[in-house]
Amino acid sequence: MSIDEIIEFLTGLDGVLVLRPARGDGSPEISWGDSFFYYAPDGEVPKTTQPFATIVTKDYPGDERSRLGRPGAFRLNLFAGKDAFAGWTGRRPRDEAGPGETDPGETDAVIAHPVYGELGWLAVVNPGPRTEPAVRELLRTAHDLARSRHLRRAGSASP
Repeated sequence: MSIDEIIEFLTGLDGVLVLRPARGDGSPEISWGDSFFYYAPDGEVPKTTQPFATIVTKDYPGDERSRLGRPGAFRLNLFAGKDAFAGWTGRRPRDEAGPGETDPGETDAVIAHPVYGELGWLAVVNPGPRTEPAVRELLRTAHDLARSRHLRRAGSASP
């Protein structure tokens, strides 16, 4: 899957807002070229919620193990909940990774996020034919969880 295919898939889901930082929009330079996906049916970036998925196109400081400096490399990151995390990694999010944990730079493999795995995030470097069906399902799950959080917060905010 290409970055554009992932963005097209996500924008086909209800209430998805895509933030694509670029030069001149006031965003930090390090975020330029990346994409952030929020459940935001009102079209406004939520002030109290993190994105439910991101695409990063470069290594961030302290997160170089995915080796995203390779030509054409990018990483899809998503929060699909504790059950999906456990199903893919064989452990709970806060459990220590085992010695056989997948190389964070391996392409087309669903892995614990190299930095945010302890929070239940999964990641895929250059999703391809092996992971495309799983990526689509995990993105639907991440979107559903974000929508549910939004609805709970909206319900608790009403008088």
